[in-house]
Amino acid sequence: MAAGGISVHAVDVARGHPARGLKVDIYALGDGERQIAAGIIGETGLLDHPTARGEGVSAGLYEVRFAIGDYLRVQGMATPFLEVVPFRFVIVDERQHIHLPFKFTPFGYSLFRGA
Repeated sequence: MAAGGISVHAVDVARGHPARGLKVDIYALGDGERQIAAGIIGETGLLDHPTARGEGVSAGLYEVRFAIGDYLRVQGMATPFLEVVPFRFVIVDERQHIHLPFKFTPFGYSLFRGA
C-alpha cells in the first residue's frame, strides 16, 4: 500500500517570498529516532524529497525540524531569536497525505496540518 506522504511548504512572510535555502529534516520517532528526510526548500517553497510522495512514511510519530537560525543568518541577521523549530505530529492513516505549511518571521511562526 502506498503511503500518502509528508510535504512541507515554507514561506518567509517577513520578506514576502518562499524560504529558499531553509534546511528541513524529518524524523520518524518511536523506537528511537530515524531521519527519513533531509533537504533544502527550493524556489517554490517546497521541500522536494521522496517523503512527499510517500517513500518511507508509515503510521507513527514524526518530527520535522526547521533550521530557521541558519536561514536567518544567511539573510543577514547576526543573532537570530529562533534557532531550530521542531514540530511533532502523529500519522494514524498512512494513506492520507500530510501537508505542513510553515510560515514565519524572524520572531515567530505558524505551522499546522494543511490541506
